[in-house]
Amino acid sequence: MENWITEVMNAYGYIGILFLIALENIFPPIPSEVILTFGGFMTTTSNMSIIGVIFFSTIGSVVGAIVLYGIGLLVDVKRLEKVVNKWGSLLRLTSKDIYKANAWFNKFGVWAVFFGRLVPLVRSLI
Repeated sequence: MENWITEVMNAYGYIGILFLIALENIFPPIPSEVILTFGGFMTTTSNMSIIGVIFFSTIGSVVGAIVLYGIGLLVDVKRLEKVVNKWGSLLRLTSKDIYKANAWFNKFGVWAVFFGRLVPLVRSLI
């Protein structure tokens, strides 16, 4: 995976970093820590600047969050329950888990999002 990340960054520069970070937001198994570490390294071996890497990775994170927000708008609790009833056993989820999570978000709202965005893997689910 490291080779692919560095190839994307070498080939596309800042836009590659934006794409990788957006993809990381949407698809959690790709860790942003690895992407940003290589991005920092690229500032020493290419003409990329630290400010540019920070700026484009931030934009990529926002783009990924907007995509996930759009998906969240389209998939309400009832639709999610149908998906979980069909495929939830793969992730050990039940419809009861969906309703618990929904109640938790209704109770803690903004704070759940704020603190959840600070935890790897959880941030993509938030």
